[in-house]
This record gives sequence, C-alpha cells and structure tokens, in this order.
Amino acid sequence: MKNVGEAPQEELATGERSTRNRVARSILDHGPSTVAELAGRLGLTQAAVRRHLDALVADDVVAPREQRVYGARTRGRPAKVFALTDCGRDAFDQSYDKLAAEALHWISQSAGGGELGDAAVAAFARARLAATAEKYREQLAAVAPEQRAETLARALTADGYAATARSAPVGEQLCQHHCPVAHVAEQFPQLCEAETELFSHLLGTHVQRLATIAHGDGVCTTFIPRVETVSPQQEPKTTTASASTAGRNPA
Repeated sequence: MKNVGEAPQEELATGERSTRNRVARSILDHGPSTVAELAGRLGLTQAAVRRHLDALVADDVVAPREQRVYGARTRGRPAKVFALTDCGRDAFDQSYDKLAAEALHWISQSAGGGELGDAAVAAFARARLAATAEKYREQLAAVAPEQRAETLARALTADGYAATARSAPVGEQLCQHHCPVAHVAEQFPQLCEAETELFSHLLGTHVQRLATIAHGDGVCTTFIPRVETVSPQQEPKTTTASASTAGRNPA
C-alpha cells in the first residue's frame, strides 16, 4: 500500500518531466533559444525555465552557448542560448545512423573510393531526394514566388525538419531546427550538398548554406537571395550567392 502523500509526489514528478520535455521539444522545434524566448513560447516564468534548463544541462540534453549572430553585431554581450546536444537529439530521433553510415560507406567503396566513391554517394543523395522534390515542387508551384520560402519551410516541417523562414537583409533565411540524418551527414556532406541543390532548383535561385547541424551549428541555415522583379522576357536576377558551401560551416 502506498503511503499518504506518495501519489501527489509522483504526480508532481510526472508534471516536472512533462514540462522539461516541453522545454527540450521547444528547443528542437525552434533552435537554440534564450530563457526569455522559452518562457514566452511555453507560458512559464523565466525562473521555472532556468530550473528545467539546469536539469537538462545536468542530464546532457541541452548545453549553453553564445548566441551566433549573422551580419553586424549589436552592442553588448551576445545573449546566452541553450541548444540540444547530440544526446538530446538522439532522444527525439530514433534513426538507424550506424546502418545508414555503413551503407553509404559500402556504396563509396564499391564505386572505387576516392572521387569515384564521393560521386556515387552524391548520386545516391540526389536520388534519395527525388520523390520528395516532386512533392515539394507541386506545393511551391501553387504559390507566388515571395511565398515559396515559407511554403518550403512548412513542407520540411511536415517531414520532420522543424523548419521556419524569416526575413534577412536582401533575402530570406530558411532554418531547419532538426535534421534526422545529422550524424550521418557529419561523415557524408554530400547529403547536405544534395539538399542545398534541391532548394536551389525548387526556389529558382542560387542559395547559400550558412550553417549546418551536421557541422556543429544549432540550426541548418540557408540564405535565399531576393529575386529582382523583371519582365517575363528577362531572366530573373539575384544577388550573388552559392551552394558551394553546402554542408560546411564557412565561419
């Protein structure tokens, strides 16, 4: 028989775990976040968020880091953000990373290794995205050009990438806060490169990969330059950008 007061304690512990999971899930969905951002999204006090973050840090689920700033820095110290660790991502991602890495290694070696092996893995990465590309292409074709980044973000979110689109100087940034193949992409950057090529084709413009989870960043960030308005007879012009840094952190 349970002692008096035991059930309420269990309920309290369950509630604490549930809220803690909400904090971790919010970081997964939105990327590295400050205490204030988490409190606002979850309807909690900042003190409560800090308590849960302390527990998550102790469990190696999240880790504090300096907020990364793209473009000109503002005055003052950058805000501290909390990002998921590899252990934290693994708690959400039940993938077969080892099997996938071994399969790609086999593809590379079967093609002869070296440049031939890299090319074979790249071909596989493009083929893997072919079916997805057609689905995304249909969704983007149904909206105006200025809505394509947001539409692509919603499509990626539906496929588990927790993506958002936001305005940036002379363009937009497509942010993927989760990557189901991040651990494999650490060894095979062709996966990131193929995805960046896909974004370029779908959006009809060159894009530039600024950061990737696979290379230690908190978010996969792709810059999409703004397309200038032109007449139907002209080719669209964009600001200079490149997909050559796909899968790599240029910083």
